[in-house]
Amino acid sequence: MTTTDQIEIPKTNIPSPRANARRGLSGRAVLGSLGVLTALFLVGMLPRWHANAALVKAVRDQRPTVSVVSAQPAADGTSLVLPGSTQAIQETAIYARTDGYVRQWLVDIGAKVEPGQLLAEIETPEVDQQLNQARAAAEQAAANAELARATTARWQELVNKKVVSAQEFDEKKSAWDARQADLNAARANVTRLEKLQGFQKVVAPFSGIVTARNVDNGALVSAGSNGQSAPLFRLAQTDILRIYVTVPQTNARSIAPGQEAAVTFREIPDKTFKAKVVRTAGALDPASRTLLTELQVPNTNSELFPGMYAEIKFALPHDGRTLLIPGNALTVQSDGPKVLTVDAKQTIRTRAVKLGRDLGDKVEIVSGLNPAEPLVANPTGSLHDGVEVKAQPQPIQSNQK
Repeated sequence: MTTTDQIEIPKTNIPSPRANARRGLSGRAVLGSLGVLTALFLVGMLPRWHANAALVKAVRDQRPTVSVVSAQPAADGTSLVLPGSTQAIQETAIYARTDGYVRQWLVDIGAKVEPGQLLAEIETPEVDQQLNQARAAAEQAAANAELARATTARWQELVNKKVVSAQEFDEKKSAWDARQADLNAARANVTRLEKLQGFQKVVAPFSGIVTARNVDNGALVSAGSNGQSAPLFRLAQTDILRIYVTVPQTNARSIAPGQEAAVTFREIPDKTFKAKVVRTAGALDPASRTLLTELQVPNTNSELFPGMYAEIKFALPHDGRTLLIPGNALTVQSDGPKVLTVDAKQTIRTRAVKLGRDLGDKVEIVSGLNPAEPLVANPTGSLHDGVEVKAQPQPIQSNQK
């Protein structure tokens, strides 16, 4: 290498201090601008976010509140409760069977009477006179019949002697037959009036309690029950009471004569009475699709009264695969029965279900319902699929005595 040769130094991209300064200023400017923009964005959007959050909260706070209940598995011993009312085993209105005036009445309401016991006496002067007249007419008819008989006997002898013709004898014989018929009619009239006179004494047809008295001494009464005259007395036999209930079609096959039931009354909350099914109509009422059923309950101590409202509870067998829900959780729509459930997001979901038997306050669900889903009690028309709600358990109502 000579001194004249020049050493070449390679060029490197080393920025100058001024370039580095300019680049640093540019980066900080960009970061500052971004910071300013971010701050402006936050300043503009934060109030909107707060407003939207407040609006969402307000909307969610305005969700309707619904009471929810749970479905229960059908267990053995589930009962069917139906309403009914007590009636006397026998009850009748006692009318006058003859015209006249009440001489005296002997029993009042609440009195216990026996069969044949005298309840009242009726004075019948007109019937008495008619009876006397009928007896006189019967005596007259008897005399005429006796005369006709004697005449016929004499004419019989004359016919045998061929003194008179057979035609004349036949006329006398016909006259005797006519007089005999008159006598029979007169005697029948006497018997009728005697029986009518016997109705002066009003007696009890069976043992029971007098529940109504509509007469006073001296009152004018007329025979019959043509709707214009009130009954003298009303009598009820209450040692056994009957109860009529209408069983829905879904339960009709579960009710049979001889089956026992428990009867309760609100006035006697601490006691249950035993009743027995004595008969059923054997056919459903086409209007209501119900089976008329008669039960009888003993009432020897007169603790119960006719006309009391009762609740009759039948024990029915159940299929353990079915579910029981309160009757107020079911809605029947044009496309079938449905229930409303509440999911985990507090949203209404509609479930189509298949019904089993109607047990009064509860209904059997055969399929279509998950027992873990809470049901809406007493759903309103404003609730439908997708509506957000606030669910709360339905309060348990305690029976107040």
